[in-house]
Amino acid sequence: MNILFVYYYPSGGVETLARQRSHALKMYDIKFHFLYYKQGPGIQNIQSNSTFITNKDSEIQEIINNGHYEVIIVCSDHSFLPRVRNMNFKGKLIYEVQGLGSFLEAEEWLRRAQPYVEENADAILLPKTPHLIELTEKYYPLIKKYSFHNCIDINMFSYKKTNREEIYPVIGWVGRIEENKNWKGFLEIGYELVKINPLIKLWMFIDSSLTSANQENQFKNTINEYKLNNNLHIHDNVPHQKMPEYYSKIRDSGGFLCSTSKVEGFGYAIVEAMSCRCPVLTTDSDGIKSFVIHNYTGKIYPHDNIKAATEEAKILLFDNALRQKISLHAQRYIYTYFTPRKYAKSFIKMLRELGVYAK
Repeated sequence: MNILFVYYYPSGGVETLARQRSHALKMYDIKFHFLYYKQGPGIQNIQSNSTFITNKDSEIQEIINNGHYEVIIVCSDHSFLPRVRNMNFKGKLIYEVQGLGSFLEAEEWLRRAQPYVEENADAILLPKTPHLIELTEKYYPLIKKYSFHNCIDINMFSYKKTNREEIYPVIGWVGRIEENKNWKGFLEIGYELVKINPLIKLWMFIDSSLTSANQENQFKNTINEYKLNNNLHIHDNVPHQKMPEYYSKIRDSGGFLCSTSKVEGFGYAIVEAMSCRCPVLTTDSDGIKSFVIHNYTGKIYPHDNIKAATEEAKILLFDNALRQKISLHAQRYIYTYFTPRKYAKSFIKMLRELGVYAK
């Protein structure tokens, strides 16, 4: 069985999900092909030869004709739904809701998508994220909806023993330099922690190709304002398969991963870190509710409360017993609820209910 997944470009959590899902379902003889409209940095992570880069109707038509797809999953881009129906695609069309930004941005997006989705989609697929569940119920009450946890390759994302190269704590951050990921919040927390220990290192894993000129200027000015140049190291566009090594180094340094997002649909970086036993400190960004339990699998602080974030960070830095306990609980939680096998079971159940998987 062949399924085509469609998205704007290979980058971030959506590209990660696409690969993780493909891996999870391969053992059930379900093959994923990927269509991206344009090149993106995540292309370096894709080892499949079934990846297409085009936004031309004639080429997309040829891909669909040759692929014999029973299902096409379109992520976020509602305008593509009528395009593919006009190409005489008769299979099941699933609209996937992922990575839509803040609550207001997600609501506006799903409101505008309503006529496209209602007229063309057979079902909606989304993670177990409260605000996305609420919004899809509001705008699409009559369409079939399937909501289950995303998955992670726990064989790849596991703790890798390091040589303790980092003798000072490392605070990590993963994201785009844009408003919703709230990079400024991370620099503010970093500034407060550097005042406590001037040798703390701040590692930011970013994709500079997605940074606007305006955000880049603000970012550089804030770094200079807080005098963080000596503490900060930018890791730009790191291959995804190398991230377990970095999460393990952060863990062994005595540091943690910090997520400052305003809203997350899921939060793959947090799940990846937890799977590698790297402690996490995060805002209450909605999507994280599926896996971060305060003081059990991680630590949560209120939005924009830098003082509270700093206090929680200090506990992670100095209370080694709690830190170890949280790390082990976190890994166990991910290994229990976010496995490829669990994901495949839910996904196949969806396909059966849609009448396209007979095994």
